[in-house]
Amino acid sequence: MYQIEEPTYFIYLAIIPVVFVVFLLVLLWKKRKQKQFADTLLLDKLSPGKSTFKSFLKVIFICVGLAFLIISLANPKMGTKLETVKRQGVDIVFALDVSKSMLAQDIAPSRLEKAKQIINKIIEKLGSDRIGIIIYAGNSYPLLPITTDHAAAKMFLQNANPDMVSSQGTAINDAIERAITYYDNDEQTNRFLFIVSDGEDHEENTLELAQQASKEGIKTYTIGVGSTKGSPIPIANIGGGVSYKKDSKGEVVMTKMNPKVLEDIADEGGGKYINGNKTQETIDIVEDLLLKAEKSEFESKKFSDYKDQFQWFIGLGLLFLIFDVLLLEKKTNWIQKLNLFNQKKS
Repeated sequence: MYQIEEPTYFIYLAIIPVVFVVFLLVLLWKKRKQKQFADTLLLDKLSPGKSTFKSFLKVIFICVGLAFLIISLANPKMGTKLETVKRQGVDIVFALDVSKSMLAQDIAPSRLEKAKQIINKIIEKLGSDRIGIIIYAGNSYPLLPITTDHAAAKMFLQNANPDMVSSQGTAINDAIERAITYYDNDEQTNRFLFIVSDGEDHEENTLELAQQASKEGIKTYTIGVGSTKGSPIPIANIGGGVSYKKDSKGEVVMTKMNPKVLEDIADEGGGKYINGNKTQETIDIVEDLLLKAEKSEFESKKFSDYKDQFQWFIGLGLLFLIFDVLLLEKKTNWIQKLNLFNQKKS
C-alpha cells in the first residue's frame, strides 16, 4: 500500500512537455539558420560527427530525470505492514431518495443536490464514525457498505442519481428494510439511520418497519428537502432543453414535500424529523446529536509504518541527468564502423 504526502507537486510535471517543445523549437530554429548558412551536403561535411538522434536522447534523459525529481518532491510512501487499530465511533447509514421527484428545483439547485450537500457536509464533520449509503426510489440499492473510508463515501455520493435505481417510485420501506441488515457489527450499541427525502412514500408498511428498526437498536432520523407548495419535475430532452413530467391527462405533475410522512417515520423510529432546507442548521443539529451519542469501540485494519521512498526517485533523477551530461552530441565511431544500413558506398 502506498500514499503520496505532497501530491500538489505533481503540477510541476507540466514542465516536462514544455522542455520538449522548447527543444523542438530550438532544433527547428537551428535547422533554418543552418540552411541560410550553407546547403545540407556542405553542412554534413563541416560537421560529420553531429548526431541528431543523440540530441533527442539527451533531452529525453533530461525530461525523465526531471520527472523523477518532481516525483521525489511529492514524497511517495510505502506501507510496510497491516495493523489492527481500535477506534471509537457510531455506525451511520444514509438512505438517500433518488426518485424523479428529487429532481424538482423548488430548492436550489435541486432537491437531490441539496440532499447530497447535506450528507456531504455531515460526513466532513464525522470523526472515527463508520458510514454506509443506501439509495432508493421504487426499490433500494446498496451504494456503499459501512466503512471508515469517508473519502470513498463522498466520491460514491457524488455519483448518486435516479438512473442508478431500476424502478421509479418512492419506497422508503424498502430502504429501511435494507438498512436493518446493513449494520455489520453486533456489538455496536449506537446505530443511526438518516433518511434524506422529500417525504413522498408510495408504500403502506413503512411505519411498521421503522418500529422494527427501533427494536433492532436503530434510531431513525428523517431529513426533509423541498417545499410544501410543490414544483414540477424537470425532464431533460434528447435534443436539448427541458420539459416537465405530465400525467395521463397531459397535465404537469406537481410534487410536494410531505413532512408529515417523515415526522411519522422519525417518531416510530425513535428519532426526530429535521427540516433540511436550511443546510447549516441541519448540519448543526446532526453534529450535536452525534457528539452526544455514546461511542462504541471497534476494530479496523490499516497499513502503518509508511516509509519515505523519495530517495529512490532522487537517485534515478540524478542518474538520468548524469547520463545527459556524459552523452555527447556526436555520432558513435564504433557504430559507424558497423555500417548497419550500408550507408557507406564502396
